[in-house]
Amino acid sequence: MLTIGKASFTSRLLLGTGKFSDLDIQSQAVEAAETEILTFAVRRLNLEERDKQHFLDMLDLSRYTLLPNTAGATTAVEAIRIAKLAKASGLCDMIKVEVIGDSKTLLPDPFETLKASDKLLEEGFIVLPYISDDVILAKRLQELGVHAVMPGASPIGTGHGLLNPFSLGLIIEQAEVPVIVDAGIRSPGDAAMAMQLGADAVLLNTAVSGAKDPVKMAEAMKLAVRAGRYGFEAGMIPVKRYASASSPTEGMVQA
Repeated sequence: MLTIGKASFTSRLLLGTGKFSDLDIQSQAVEAAETEILTFAVRRLNLEERDKQHFLDMLDLSRYTLLPNTAGATTAVEAIRIAKLAKASGLCDMIKVEVIGDSKTLLPDPFETLKASDKLLEEGFIVLPYISDDVILAKRLQELGVHAVMPGASPIGTGHGLLNPFSLGLIIEQAEVPVIVDAGIRSPGDAAMAMQLGADAVLLNTAVSGAKDPVKMAEAMKLAVRAGRYGFEAGMIPVKRYASASSPTEGMVQA
């Protein structure tokens, strides 16, 4: 089970809701992914004009936990304002804190992320900060009391997969809260690798919404996350320098 705060989930795949070609394809992909947590940018919703159709209208919201994010924020102040707007709308008290520090790479600003997380924790939010694969920052955020950390596999939307599995492994090793690998995932193999490292979950969006067949890719990612988790739990054999026979050598006929 994936446990965030007081909530538990059977699915370890979190799905973003941006960039789908149409709402029907998006609904089918969400269904195929069997996810229980959907994330979305608060700025994509026009909360003041709820008469206009958007993706929330296509889903049975009783089946999902919504995870709004603060995409578009470049400072802690902006992120806090967006989080409060989401909470005031009754969407959810969980928030993915996303504070972008560079418009070209879309890498998160660690200092503003730390400040925003601190303030939102004070105000009672369930806080999930999006960070780069920074081992120390992950540790500092846990000391603040965040409910999960979300290190990126690689920059958002690049599809480079896991650029630094070593650092991700260190974050996972020292984690006291769930580690959700977020951003940069391209293939089911990437998702499985993140889970094999011991990640608690994977969050992705573009890998599904940008695929030729988003529904089939959502299904593939679901299976990959499960396979990676099963592999981690089963325990993989150590890597050896030299060959080791898989058949017993005792009792063999000598030439």
